Amino acid sequence: MTGAIPVAEATQHLRHDAPAASGQTIAEAPAAAQASYPSLRGKRVIVSGGASGIGEAIVAGFAQQGARVGFIDVAEAAAHALVARLEADADVSHVPICQVQDVSDSDGLNRAMRTLTEALGGCDVLINNAASDDRHTIDDVTPTYWDERMAVNLRHAFFASQAVWPAMKAQSEGVILNLGSISWHLGLEELAIYQVAKAGIEGLTRSLARELGPWNIRVNTIIPGNVQTERQMRWYTPEGEAEIVAAQCLKGRLQPVDIAAMAMFLASDDARYCTGHEYWVDGGWR
Repeated sequence: MTGAIPVAEATQHLRHDAPAASGQTIAEAPAAAQASYPSLRGKRVIVSGGASGIGEAIVAGFAQQGARVGFIDVAEAAAHALVARLEADADVSHVPICQVQDVSDSDGLNRAMRTLTEALGGCDVLINNAASDDRHTIDDVTPTYWDERMAVNLRHAFFASQAVWPAMKAQSEGVILNLGSISWHLGLEELAIYQVAKAGIEGLTRSLARELGPWNIRVNTIIPGNVQTERQMRWYTPEGEAEIVAAQCLKGRLQPVDIAAMAMFLASDDARYCTGHEYWVDGGWR
């Protein structure tokens, strides 16, 4: 199902040194002050997978910077919950808009991208964040499952980039950020197809950076470590979390706001000569 809803800006984010208080979600917990990027004010930003987790923090962070944000997400209830929670935020100068859309539907994705680009009056920054890391064994994988996983974890990043490329080319400027994963660098179990797709994300980044660079379009990959989102908490016991923290150089749990901070830097003019590379936010896990 598709549709457009307004979404007000910023969630409060989890502090680095404390869990969410009782009754609070991770996305609602208090945050420390973030850097300010004047060059992001008024920028037109499109984010896939923006209703929860890392995507929600990215939508919130850019809106706090004064950017005009549109996002795509399949989870209509989460998007409406974000609206209900955030539209009263007085710090937001532009209320984000959302298209409810499954990114694995290429025709629907193209329509959603077109709608958001037209509503925003163009696109300066695209952030390909949508993904699904459902666990699977080798015996579980069928050709249909393979194609579906590639569609949700890799294919959409190319076609969303293709959709904004004409607008960025016309203005001789733009930023595309692709969300990768530490998982394939570590060779984790029960994620074979997800890891193939995320390896492909880095190849896509290198290719697009080379091809689009002559028009001053920068393309980078952000590689998160294990980020403490509500979805990720499904997969890990307290003992498992402790093992991750023990393997990191920095002994704390990464939060969605940490990934959003990297996205905002890479999208800003401060990163004007950063392109074609991978930027890690993993606490030194790898």
